[in-house]
Amino acid sequence: MIKALPQQLKQYLLVTFNYWNFTITDGALRMLVVLYFHQLGYSAIAIAMLFLFYEFFGVVTNLIGGWLGARIGLNHTMNIGLAMQIVALLALGLPSAFLSIPLVMAAQALSGIAKDLNKMSAKSSIKGLVSGDQQHSLYKWVAILTGSKNALKGFGFFLGGALLNLIGFQLSMLAMAAVLFVVLLLSLKLLEKDLGKAKSKPKFSQIFSKSPQINILAAARLFLFAARDVWFVVALPVFLSASLDWSHIQTGSFMACWVVAYGVVQGFAPRITGSKSGKVPGRSSVLSWVLILSAVTGVLAYLIQLGWQPQLTIIVGLLIFGLVFAVNSSLHSYLVVSYASEDGVSMDVGFYYMANAMGRLLGTILSGVVFQMAGLAACLWVSFGMLVITSVISLALPKSHIEQAI
Repeated sequence: MIKALPQQLKQYLLVTFNYWNFTITDGALRMLVVLYFHQLGYSAIAIAMLFLFYEFFGVVTNLIGGWLGARIGLNHTMNIGLAMQIVALLALGLPSAFLSIPLVMAAQALSGIAKDLNKMSAKSSIKGLVSGDQQHSLYKWVAILTGSKNALKGFGFFLGGALLNLIGFQLSMLAMAAVLFVVLLLSLKLLEKDLGKAKSKPKFSQIFSKSPQINILAAARLFLFAARDVWFVVALPVFLSASLDWSHIQTGSFMACWVVAYGVVQGFAPRITGSKSGKVPGRSSVLSWVLILSAVTGVLAYLIQLGWQPQLTIIVGLLIFGLVFAVNSSLHSYLVVSYASEDGVSMDVGFYYMANAMGRLLGTILSGVVFQMAGLAACLWVSFGMLVITSVISLALPKSHIEQAI
């Protein structure tokens, strides 16, 4: 049955399969590190610092990885990412006596490089598998890839919490490394050679995007993802565990449900934003959805500050935040691939996700610092401020052809 499929679709399915498996381990690893080191008595700021290199090297990787993908092919960058994640997991799978802070941070740095090489390769490869005049199909394929990835990342959060309870930290690392090794072997054998390779060899000096719309979208993305991670990365799981006395499995399950729902909505984003009627999103869609997200975050921050039914507010409010954020993220993911240059697409996509990684880095640091100094409500107010900035930046995006005609 698979043999009868068109070659482009088979490659898309293989890229997606690689991305899915990597994503599950990435989500599980994040939850395992947060819960395990919180269990060992680390403060919120100390846990945030464990992710510092993970996010920092994500910035560097997206910038250089896009250039590398254009030169050597996205198949190579994807496989390098898989191999690096295996090494990171094996390092963290060492006996606990060897898990010094520098080793954990180094392994997290390796994992950050691996994650962004894998994501950049997966997102960029779709541009080469869909013809330029099929914008509706491009939006749908990007939405499916992004949505399924986040749904599986949510499953990874649940898996991380469950594995910590069932087999412990070290065995969890070794089991995930074994699964990814099998995935890497399949990828090396089946992934098309020279996928996404630019016709002309781009110079290293070209790593910064010269496209105004990519630059504007990248700036908006930076603040959008900082607004999410300022409460999600460290503050939320620590709050649920320490303030609401939730178990590891409860915390992991709630965050898993959040990310799964987020991923499902991303997959359906084309229908939600009107793509079914042949409409593709532009500036007005991006601006409308980020304003809705800002309003949701402001209300949520106010209710948490008042202390009104904190458990109910967090469960319901953050699920609503996740659903609206999912549409925002899906719109951005489509637009960057749509705006990107046909030749050497990974250069533009890499630059854009560099800004995404910078937002995550900023959000991660602030998540630990603001939470420890002022609590969860303060994290949400910082998130609200960042979303207002995202809205202002989004005003500078170019209008689509349909918007210009109105």
